[in-house]
Amino acid sequence: MDEGKLNEIVTLAGKRAFFFQTAEVYPDMNSGFIEYGPLGTKLKNKIIDSWRRFLVKRDEMIEIDGSQIMPKSIFVASGHLSSFSDPLVQCEKCKMIARADKLIEEKTHETTPEKLKMEDYDFLIEKNKIQCPKCKGALGKTRPWNMMFKVGIGPEQKESYLRPETCQSIFADFPRLYATARIKLPIGIGQVGKSFRNEISPRQSLLRMREFTQAEIEVFFNPEKTELNASDVEREKYDSVKSYVLMLLPNGKKKAEEISVKDAVSKKIISSPLIAYHLSLLQQFYEKLGVKKKSMRFRQLNDQEKAFYAKDAWDFEVETSIGWVELVACNNRSDYDLSSHQRESKKNFYIMDEDKKVLPHVFELSMGIDRTLYILMEYAFEKEKVKEEERSVLHFAPLIAPYQVAIFPLVNKDGLPEVARKIYNDLKDEFECSYDASGSIGKMYRRQDEIGTKMSITVDYDTKKDKTVSIRDRDTMKQIRVKVSDLSKIIQKVISGEDLLKLGKPIK
Repeated sequence: MDEGKLNEIVTLAGKRAFFFQTAEVYPDMNSGFIEYGPLGTKLKNKIIDSWRRFLVKRDEMIEIDGSQIMPKSIFVASGHLSSFSDPLVQCEKCKMIARADKLIEEKTHETTPEKLKMEDYDFLIEKNKIQCPKCKGALGKTRPWNMMFKVGIGPEQKESYLRPETCQSIFADFPRLYATARIKLPIGIGQVGKSFRNEISPRQSLLRMREFTQAEIEVFFNPEKTELNASDVEREKYDSVKSYVLMLLPNGKKKAEEISVKDAVSKKIISSPLIAYHLSLLQQFYEKLGVKKKSMRFRQLNDQEKAFYAKDAWDFEVETSIGWVELVACNNRSDYDLSSHQRESKKNFYIMDEDKKVLPHVFELSMGIDRTLYILMEYAFEKEKVKEEERSVLHFAPLIAPYQVAIFPLVNKDGLPEVARKIYNDLKDEFECSYDASGSIGKMYRRQDEIGTKMSITVDYDTKKDKTVSIRDRDTMKQIRVKVSDLSKIIQKVISGEDLLKLGKPIK
């Protein structure tokens, strides 16, 4: 595992205040907690906005905003209080604490099954002669560590917990949502917000945190209507994606294969058209954010890897400098959640689907927003030599770049700043704009390259004569000349995917 690029991203993130350690000025700061600065907040919000646009709105889902603190009963029903544990191991010499499964994976370069017993971890540690990575001391016996954050509510300190995932409020709220939101199956219900897990050893910056942001979608469906005998609307949705090619790594395969949605369903690689449809939406979403198809895959989990509630599971993974990283857990949770909450709450969770009483099943798309943000930064990041100088650049898709356009005056005199300011004011309500007038034009370009701004507009002396400006492309560093009156139209075309250099007169 090479963490060199990860460390470069973390350094750049701190330098430009994308993200950084919480309470970094204090010696008692806690690991696993991250602050987002101005640029990181813009980037994160754009990822979430894109999730809403390309998944929630596109599929006519509904969205809720649930509480982060929930009563004990919720997590008794969900199984988190009894089963939500990681294997903890401690060095007998230096007392360092670590996750047993991660130590084993680092040594063997193989994924450790989800459902191992504690003694199985001890066997693998002994078999592979794994020692404390810090002092080379012997490791003690593995024990389970429950990752729930317990809190006391009110003066009586009523036992409650910070949620470890956002989806449980979706399940618990389902009867009310069905009664009030005119729900008809199948229906997706989404939620984005903070979740909390008391990780044993958070590490790798945004990739493993104790407080993190999830965007989860739970698709409720009638298990007796998984084939295409559903409504015309559902058939139309499926038909719109059936030729789309998914990157699939089914059980038993060593390499991801390009398989169309239609073939994946007909060959029973994916269990239903409904699941295949939602996997296609997810993959298309990441393509729009700038991830190349060849660098992504849906990896099917085997029985030992699946979560205890999953009937079928696919992890959406992206290849990075440190290996394949899971970004989205895609689980067929069957009726586990609704039946569990029905049993614990003694409330009725059955609904009427047309003329039949049914307890819906659930297909889940559980996305890590922080991990997604890191992946997009890694994919965008590049260092290159430009005329004996090193240029750091983030090649963000214009859709998600913190700033889509920057406006500069060539010099800070002769009325050029006033003209540049006017252009900035005219554009800032429509686009994410930055105004910069400090330093030479070359330094301003480099600053914008480093934070991922796609276009840089320069106001010069010709602007005052003919009302034209130059626009520099971040990726090629080439420039075109355009009319000020055409700027809004041109910027919008670039955000939509058109080539900037074809939208104006080239500057040599």
